[in-house]
Amino acid sequence: MAINLEKGQRISLGLSNVTLGLGWDPNQSTGNDFDLDASAFCLGDNGKIPQDEYFIFYNNKFSPDGAVEGADDDQTGGASDGDDDEQVKVNLSKLDPKIKEIVFVVTIHEATQRSQNFGQVRNSYIRIVDESSNSEIAKYELEEDFSVETSVEFGRLYKKDNEWKFQAMGDGFKEGLNFFVNKYTN
Repeated sequence: MAINLEKGQRISLGLSNVTLGLGWDPNQSTGNDFDLDASAFCLGDNGKIPQDEYFIFYNNKFSPDGAVEGADDDQTGGASDGDDDEQVKVNLSKLDPKIKEIVFVVTIHEATQRSQNFGQVRNSYIRIVDESSNSEIAKYELEEDFSVETSVEFGRLYKKDNEWKFQAMGDGFKEGLNFFVNKYTN
Protein backbone atom coordinates (compact mmCIF):
# COMPACT_ATOMS: atom_id res chain seq x y z
CA MET A 1 0.00 0.00 0.00
CA ALA A 2 1.31 3.42 -0.98
CA ILE A 3 2.30 6.00 1.62
CA ASN A 4 0.48 9.36 1.46
CA LEU A 5 3.15 11.93 2.20
CA GLU A 6 2.77 15.32 3.84
CA LYS A 7 4.83 18.39 3.02
CA GLY A 8 8.38 17.95 4.31
CA GLN A 9 7.97 14.24 5.00
CA ARG A 10 10.86 11.96 4.04
CA ILE A 11 10.99 8.25 3.24
CA SER A 12 13.75 5.77 2.44
CA LEU A 13 13.37 4.20 -0.98
CA GLY A 14 15.28 0.93 -0.89
CA LEU A 15 14.88 0.86 -4.69
CA SER A 16 17.19 1.59 -7.57
CA ASN A 17 14.78 1.98 -10.49
CA VAL A 18 11.85 4.39 -10.03
CA THR A 19 9.45 6.56 -11.97
CA LEU A 20 8.38 9.92 -10.62
CA GLY A 21 4.90 10.57 -11.96
CA LEU A 22 3.53 14.09 -11.91
CA GLY A 23 -0.08 15.05 -12.46
CA TRP A 24 -2.40 18.05 -12.42
CA ASP A 25 -5.75 19.31 -13.69
CA PRO A 26 -6.16 22.97 -14.68
CA ASN A 27 -9.47 24.63 -13.90
CA GLN A 28 -11.53 24.78 -17.09
CA SER A 29 -12.79 28.32 -16.46
CA THR A 30 -9.43 30.02 -17.06
CA GLY A 31 -9.94 30.59 -20.78
CA ASN A 32 -6.42 29.65 -21.91
CA ASP A 33 -4.76 26.28 -22.39
CA PHE A 34 -2.23 25.36 -19.73
CA ASP A 35 1.21 23.98 -20.57
CA LEU A 36 2.88 22.65 -17.44
CA ASP A 37 6.42 21.31 -17.72
CA ALA A 38 8.26 18.87 -15.45
CA SER A 39 12.01 19.29 -15.04
CA ALA A 40 14.68 17.52 -13.02
CA PHE A 41 17.90 19.05 -11.72
CA CYS A 42 20.64 16.50 -10.90
CA LEU A 43 22.83 18.16 -8.28
CA GLY A 44 26.25 17.53 -6.84
CA ASP A 45 27.50 18.12 -3.28
CA ASN A 46 27.47 21.88 -3.86
CA GLY A 47 23.75 21.95 -4.74
CA LYS A 48 24.48 22.74 -8.39
CA ILE A 49 24.32 20.74 -11.62
CA PRO A 50 27.86 19.58 -12.51
CA GLN A 51 27.27 20.29 -16.23
CA ASP A 52 24.36 21.59 -18.31
CA GLU A 53 23.33 18.10 -19.44
CA TYR A 54 22.26 17.28 -15.86
CA PHE A 55 19.34 19.70 -16.28
CA ILE A 56 16.60 17.40 -17.62
CA PHE A 57 13.67 19.08 -19.37
CA TYR A 58 11.68 18.95 -22.64
CA ASN A 59 14.74 19.96 -24.73
CA ASN A 60 17.20 17.63 -22.94
CA LYS A 61 15.51 14.34 -22.07
CA PHE A 62 18.51 12.28 -20.91
CA SER A 63 21.25 12.78 -18.33
CA PRO A 64 24.79 12.10 -19.67
CA ASP A 65 25.05 8.90 -17.60
CA GLY A 66 21.71 7.62 -18.98
CA ALA A 67 20.26 7.33 -15.46
CA VAL A 68 17.56 9.99 -15.80
CA GLU A 69 15.00 10.09 -18.62
CA GLY A 70 12.84 13.18 -18.73
CA ALA A 71 9.20 13.51 -19.55
CA ASP A 72 7.66 13.98 -22.94
CA ASP A 73 6.19 17.48 -23.06
CA ASP A 74 2.45 17.18 -22.43
CA GLN A 75 1.15 20.48 -23.80
CA THR A 76 -2.50 19.73 -23.06
CA GLY A 77 -2.26 21.08 -19.53
CA GLY A 78 -3.39 17.86 -17.96
CA ALA A 79 -6.18 15.55 -18.94
CA SER A 80 -8.48 14.51 -16.12
CA ASP A 81 -7.97 10.82 -16.83
CA GLY A 82 -6.23 9.88 -13.59
CA ASP A 83 -2.94 9.06 -15.34
CA ASP A 84 0.33 10.91 -14.82
CA ASP A 85 0.65 13.95 -17.06
CA GLU A 86 4.44 13.67 -17.19
CA GLN A 87 6.92 11.10 -15.88
CA VAL A 88 10.63 11.15 -15.10
CA LYS A 89 12.37 7.77 -14.95
CA VAL A 90 15.40 7.39 -12.68
CA ASN A 91 17.78 4.43 -12.45
CA LEU A 92 19.74 5.26 -9.30
CA SER A 93 22.22 2.40 -9.88
CA LYS A 94 23.35 4.07 -13.15
CA LEU A 95 23.56 7.58 -11.69
CA ASP A 96 27.00 9.17 -11.73
CA PRO A 97 28.41 9.04 -8.15
CA LYS A 98 28.90 12.82 -8.18
CA ILE A 99 25.10 13.29 -8.24
CA LYS A 100 23.76 13.48 -4.68
CA GLU A 101 20.28 14.93 -5.22
CA ILE A 102 17.61 15.29 -7.91
CA VAL A 103 15.03 18.08 -7.54
CA PHE A 104 11.72 17.80 -9.44
CA VAL A 105 10.14 21.08 -10.54
CA VAL A 106 6.93 21.88 -12.41
CA THR A 107 6.57 25.26 -14.12
CA ILE A 108 3.70 26.82 -16.05
CA HIS A 109 4.94 27.73 -19.53
CA GLU A 110 4.28 31.41 -20.37
CA ALA A 111 2.45 31.84 -17.05
CA THR A 112 2.90 35.62 -16.94
CA GLN A 113 1.75 36.18 -20.52
CA ARG A 114 -1.31 33.96 -19.96
CA SER A 115 -2.05 35.26 -16.43
CA GLN A 116 -1.86 31.73 -15.02
CA ASN A 117 -0.78 30.38 -11.64
CA PHE A 118 -0.97 27.20 -9.57
CA GLY A 119 -4.10 28.52 -7.84
CA GLN A 120 -5.83 27.67 -11.13
CA VAL A 121 -4.54 24.09 -11.02
CA ARG A 122 -6.05 21.33 -8.90
CA ASN A 123 -5.25 17.68 -8.14
CA SER A 124 -1.49 18.29 -8.35
CA TYR A 125 0.74 15.46 -7.16
CA ILE A 126 4.05 13.68 -7.42
CA ARG A 127 4.23 9.94 -6.90
CA ILE A 128 6.99 7.34 -6.77
CA VAL A 129 6.51 4.09 -8.66
CA ASP A 130 8.73 1.01 -8.32
CA GLU A 131 9.69 0.20 -11.91
CA SER A 132 10.19 -3.51 -11.22
CA SER A 133 6.63 -4.10 -9.97
CA ASN A 134 4.90 -1.01 -11.43
CA SER A 135 3.49 -0.38 -7.95
CA GLU A 136 3.06 3.01 -6.33
CA ILE A 137 5.31 3.43 -3.29
CA ALA A 138 4.38 6.93 -2.16
CA LYS A 139 2.37 9.95 -3.26
CA TYR A 140 2.42 13.61 -2.27
CA GLU A 141 -0.59 15.74 -3.18
CA LEU A 142 -0.31 19.52 -3.11
CA GLU A 143 -2.97 20.85 -0.81
CA GLU A 144 -1.95 24.48 -0.61
CA ASP A 145 -3.61 27.15 -2.73
CA PHE A 146 -0.71 28.66 -4.67
CA SER A 147 -2.67 31.72 -5.82
CA VAL A 148 0.30 33.65 -7.25
CA GLU A 149 2.94 30.94 -7.70
CA THR A 150 3.81 29.87 -11.25
CA SER A 151 6.21 27.06 -10.35
CA VAL A 152 6.55 24.43 -7.64
CA GLU A 153 9.42 22.31 -6.39
CA PHE A 154 7.39 19.14 -5.86
CA GLY A 155 10.00 16.88 -4.30
CA ARG A 156 13.54 15.59 -4.31
CA LEU A 157 15.50 12.37 -4.29
CA TYR A 158 18.65 12.66 -2.21
CA LYS A 159 21.43 10.42 -0.97
CA LYS A 160 22.15 10.31 2.75
CA ASP A 161 24.26 7.72 4.56
CA ASN A 162 24.70 5.85 1.27
CA GLU A 163 20.91 5.44 0.89
CA TRP A 164 18.47 7.14 -1.49
CA LYS A 165 15.52 8.90 0.10
CA PHE A 166 12.61 11.03 -1.11
CA GLN A 167 11.34 14.27 0.43
CA ALA A 168 7.98 15.87 -0.39
CA MET A 169 8.71 19.59 -0.80
CA GLY A 170 5.74 21.55 -2.17
CA ASP A 171 7.60 24.88 -2.31
CA GLY A 172 5.92 27.45 -4.58
CA PHE A 173 7.60 30.32 -6.40
CA LYS A 174 6.39 33.24 -8.48
CA GLU A 175 9.09 32.46 -11.04
CA GLY A 176 9.62 30.69 -14.34
CA LEU A 177 12.01 27.96 -15.44
CA ASN A 178 14.95 30.41 -15.81
CA PHE A 179 14.82 31.05 -12.05
CA PHE A 180 15.62 27.37 -11.37
CA VAL A 181 18.25 27.23 -14.09
CA ASN A 182 20.01 30.16 -12.38
CA LYS A 183 19.47 28.67 -8.91
CA TYR A 184 20.99 25.30 -9.80
CA THR A 185 23.85 26.27 -12.13
CA ASN A 186 27.31 27.48 -11.14
